[in-house]
Amino acid sequence: MAMEFNHRSVLLEETIEGLAIKPDGIYVDGTLGGGGHSQEIAARLGKGRLVGIDQDEAAIVAAGQRLEKYTDKVTIVRSNYRNTKSVLDMLGIRSIDGMLLDLGVSSYQLDAPERGFSYRYDTPLDMRMDARGTLTAKDIVNHYEERELYRIIKDYGEEKCAKNIARNIVRARQEKPVETTGELNEIIRASIPAKMRGEKGHPSKRTFQAIRIECNRELEVLRDSLDELIDLLNPGGRLCIITFHSLEDRIVKTAFKRAENPCTCPSSFPVCICGKKSRGKVITGKPILPGEEERSGNPRAKSAKLRIFEKSE
Repeated sequence: MAMEFNHRSVLLEETIEGLAIKPDGIYVDGTLGGGGHSQEIAARLGKGRLVGIDQDEAAIVAAGQRLEKYTDKVTIVRSNYRNTKSVLDMLGIRSIDGMLLDLGVSSYQLDAPERGFSYRYDTPLDMRMDARGTLTAKDIVNHYEERELYRIIKDYGEEKCAKNIARNIVRARQEKPVETTGELNEIIRASIPAKMRGEKGHPSKRTFQAIRIECNRELEVLRDSLDELIDLLNPGGRLCIITFHSLEDRIVKTAFKRAENPCTCPSSFPVCICGKKSRGKVITGKPILPGEEERSGNPRAKSAKLRIFEKSE
């Protein structure tokens, strides 16, 4: 039986406030999910328009139901937010007044056993956010070289035992392919010293996160998209991004900073001669974090950070 697509929108009020919604504006939710953020945006629109994008078929269905009463102002498209410009071109939209990205994996994706995202169920390794994609977690675990597995688990998972885990994955797959989340769990567990297994939650948490990020090219997509998304904004338009991982946050922070101050002249130069103009300003000096109530009520909100950029008038 299909599960209900359930995802609690993190930093909901702060994001809606950050978008500074105009009733006649055009907005994009690039990670539609269950439609929680989009519902709040649509409720504030008069003659405006909202485009919701998601690569997950289950999200498209769930958001469609949730946003049913706003069909006159909401268009939902199955795609990846990296294709926002071509999606908007297809709809005859040249620029927008605001955009939101909520980069967290949804509760539904984690909780649906058949999706192979979670270490809590023993199911085939998958982890694709878009089932049309060809690369799966099983491919990564069974075919990546040991040094690549080590790099991914260390960088994307920030896992102290990455070297051990990568080595043991390679050893295990020489006997037989690693096919399920349960098999991978056992390998990870055996790779982490007993005294460290209880640190920061489940021992598999960081490795599963790393493989998911690699499987969906999450950091690459984010890094390659930000400049173009800023370009799509109208003067005064805002881009709000919620991250859940230190590398994601660093990518957003760096891109926003560069857009605000793109000058490449040496600091010793009295005036700028490179000619690169600021594209806007960073609204959030420090990222906005969830309050205590939200963190205690929704464990997945704990690592969330919201950064906001506003295009020059």
